[in-house]
Amino acid sequence: MGIKIDEVSALLKREIEDFDLEAKLESEGTVMQVGDSIARVYGLDSCVAGELLEFSNGARGIAMNLEEGNVGCVLLGSDSGIREGASVRGTGRVAEVPVGRAMLGRVVDPLGRLLDGGAPIQAEGYRPIESPAPGVLARKGVSVPLQTGILSIDSMVPIGRGQRELIIGDRQTGKTAIAVDAILNQRDSGVICIYVAIGQKASSTAAIIDKLTKRGAMEYCVVMSSSASDSATLQYLAPYAACSIAEYFMYTLHKDVLVVYDDLSKHAIAYRALSLLLRRPPGREAFPGDVFY
Repeated sequence: MGIKIDEVSALLKREIEDFDLEAKLESEGTVMQVGDSIARVYGLDSCVAGELLEFSNGARGIAMNLEEGNVGCVLLGSDSGIREGASVRGTGRVAEVPVGRAMLGRVVDPLGRLLDGGAPIQAEGYRPIESPAPGVLARKGVSVPLQTGILSIDSMVPIGRGQRELIIGDRQTGKTAIAVDAILNQRDSGVICIYVAIGQKASSTAAIIDKLTKRGAMEYCVVMSSSASDSATLQYLAPYAACSIAEYFMYTLHKDVLVVYDDLSKHAIAYRALSLLLRRPPGREAFPGDVFY
């Protein structure tokens, strides 16, 4: 079979036209030390705080400490496949969580991965896990009440939409019950609810999900779970990821959102563990100084 010169020349011309000589600049470093879900990376000179890093085995982490000679990175998964000397690539992106209307009625982890075994979520977009809060001038005054459904609270300690409220008390005094009752009472109010379980037993979270499901509250509720068996990194990220999902409903759908963090004491403990492993200066009771802020 003879070679057709016209076809070969046309093919070569098409390949030359489609040839892309664009240079891609990537930041790459090397793992100096790894252990306890913490990695120290050398060579990422252009890394920024909060940047998503990708390891050679596909694992990912978030840059938290930017030091003179290395970068302290918290891992988003197991560190079992990462060794000293492995290469690390900076992605140029910050950690993000998927958002969208499809999140309603689902149980997810702080990275947006499904925990309820249902159909995959069709995300409408992504929001950074940590983003700047609006300034004082951009905020509207608290003027609309949020009814918890508990008469003694609504009459004596009125709570407004746009306000933070701390529920504090000893063990087994009903703190979670108050929060769950407040979620159940938002059924016909148009308020979207996000329940964030931080460092809780998986059985306790499952019992709350069962209660919300039986009372028909899951249709306007998102449950984010980071159980006690999860890494300190996921427990640390849980409240930030939940707030990002809430901000999507606020900014995009213009909805009021009730976010319940249960509880922030365990979040502080997870943050303390990460901070001590990253060699940050400890403050009172070994907590980092900014946890009190």
